[in-house]
Amino acid sequence: MMNGRGHCSVFFAYDVGQAIDLDAAERVVKVATARELLRHRRRNPPWFQYRPPPLRLTLSARPIEGLTFRSEPSVDVVLYDFGAVSLEFTIPLAGKLDELLPLSVELDENVRLEQEARLHVQEVLDVIGLAVHRPHFGDTTESYVAMVVTELTGGPGIDRLVVEHGPLLAGILRAERAPLSRQEVDDALACAVSFGLDDLALIDWNGALLFDPDPSDTLSLLEFANVQLLEMRHLDNTLDDSLERAWRILSRRRQMRFHPFGTSDADVRQVALLQADTAILFESVTNALKLLGDAFLARFYEAVAQRFHLAEWHRSVTRKLQVLEDVYGKLADRNASLRMEVLEWIIIVLIAVSIVLPFVVAAPKS
Repeated sequence: MMNGRGHCSVFFAYDVGQAIDLDAAERVVKVATARELLRHRRRNPPWFQYRPPPLRLTLSARPIEGLTFRSEPSVDVVLYDFGAVSLEFTIPLAGKLDELLPLSVELDENVRLEQEARLHVQEVLDVIGLAVHRPHFGDTTESYVAMVVTELTGGPGIDRLVVEHGPLLAGILRAERAPLSRQEVDDALACAVSFGLDDLALIDWNGALLFDPDPSDTLSLLEFANVQLLEMRHLDNTLDDSLERAWRILSRRRQMRFHPFGTSDADVRQVALLQADTAILFESVTNALKLLGDAFLARFYEAVAQRFHLAEWHRSVTRKLQVLEDVYGKLADRNASLRMEVLEWIIIVLIAVSIVLPFVVAAPKS
């Protein structure tokens, strides 16, 4: 039976505000005394071109114990300038490969881990305070489980692993104890990426299996893609709310039928602000990371983005931004048109008054 050693990274991503001033947050962290907050020692590789680079912290934390796991006594936290926070629990792995299946099942939507993650993030937010602009720590979260096997013994080579143990690997990825159909197994294992003869990455929607002696770069990409997915969901929901508000503004046309200026300037400014906020966040998220000089990492990220359906989310957000822009254009055009009509009527009235006024003034008094 195959035996392996490694660790499991459980990521939780949250949107906590409109933006985070990373320089201000770092200054606050350096002088914080309420809790030990340390700069993370791991540096971004030169081919990870973040704009700007995120702030990485390590927090001491009490270990969390489950039926099949015990987490490390620390958590890693990453702060992004576009208002997102990612937290990582680390769980040591050692034993038979098939023991990963019950662990995967237990970690799938683990409520206790999510609650602890939220408490840690709130603690960080309490420390950095005003560095978060327009804070809104809501219920939306995105989790991801990456199981890393750095040493594998007693089994076939990496090139035969999927062929001989495909159903087990698919069950781990899907967190499913019951046997899966051939179609489901094939779908779970469809996204496989490797660089050399001793590494393999199996990427699925809710989790990944990495057989890699040095997985730090691929783990960082998985973490960032999980944050991107969260922000795309957040943007999509925000745009839905924005479009609903814009529709309510447009629907007030009948109620304001006799208002000389139609839709108020405040309404137009509100739609413009909604449009600007979402557009800026969209650009920040999509342009935050550039991969330079490493073809494998670019290919790995492309595979992850495909598995996460980031392109579909991108198209959905782009389409709704365009609709919101069209709504703003219609409101602005309608206001301009109504103002022109009012000015025309004012001119007509003034002309009429100027014509009638001399006759009224010249009329003899009785």
